[in-house]
Amino acid sequence: MAAFVRVVETGSFTGAARQLGVGQPAVSKTIAQLEEWLQVRLLVRSTHGLAPTDTGLRFYERARDAIREVEEAELEARGAGARLSGRLRVCAATTFARLMIVPHLPKFLAANPSLDIDVILDDRVIDLVSEGIDIALRMGRMTDSTAVARRITTGDRSVVATPAYLARAGTPKVPADLLHHHAVTYSQQSDNWTFRRRGKEESVAVRGRLRLSAAEGIRAAVLADMGLAVASDWMFGPELANGAVERVLPEWTLPPIDLWAVYPTGRLATAKARAFADFVEAVLSDPEARAPAGGPNPQAR
Repeated sequence: MAAFVRVVETGSFTGAARQLGVGQPAVSKTIAQLEEWLQVRLLVRSTHGLAPTDTGLRFYERARDAIREVEEAELEARGAGARLSGRLRVCAATTFARLMIVPHLPKFLAANPSLDIDVILDDRVIDLVSEGIDIALRMGRMTDSTAVARRITTGDRSVVATPAYLARAGTPKVPADLLHHHAVTYSQQSDNWTFRRRGKEESVAVRGRLRLSAAEGIRAAVLADMGLAVASDWMFGPELANGAVERVLPEWTLPPIDLWAVYPTGRLATAKARAFADFVEAVLSDPEARAPAGGPNPQAR
């Protein structure tokens, strides 16, 4: 079952063999024996490698869950001092993971030498169950009432721009001035920017010629002097610290945004997923830990 799960997740006998530390023929023989024992075809070859049949996909989901249950049972039997082991699949937004998670993974891996981690970088909301994700780090408002989620932190946001852009286009003094500027917008967020100051609220429907589907593109566009953007403070932490990027309308505040640890619906969070959520929370709450990766005071988008 473990070999079959690895084949489905890697898409090949070779990839599964590499993860299992055995030869490719051994994995191929194991899968053949499993299919013979079950009397069904579990895998077919496709243009992208090996793919599960409909029966194989159902067996994969059950087998994956069964293996996780065994791992959880072993951890519980061994007690709180047991080391995490196996494979943890994490999904997170690309820029957030690059700046705030990946630089700190060596510490987490060193503390758990028997654990392997797959980090799936994707700004989209993907199906955790079908993708075999143990924990997703998502930002924003939780709209799915069935999701099993835990709020990790809440972060501040600002309007940011480079000094070069502001020198060319002028510095906005009030939110309405944004109507005369180029906004670099994010396809997964509203183009209506809502500001608050001293109990007063003001919304502006910004306009811009550039719209991007990933935060990595927002960073690149702002740093290329292409316009203003709304971003979390962590996203431009180093640049805000060294003056390469400036906050615009600093006397006005934008609604903060939450970072959530989200677990697959209908399944208890595994010990590995809970430990990883604790690790991320510790990183984001420790200024010294997060400063090298994201600059002073980075937060969630």
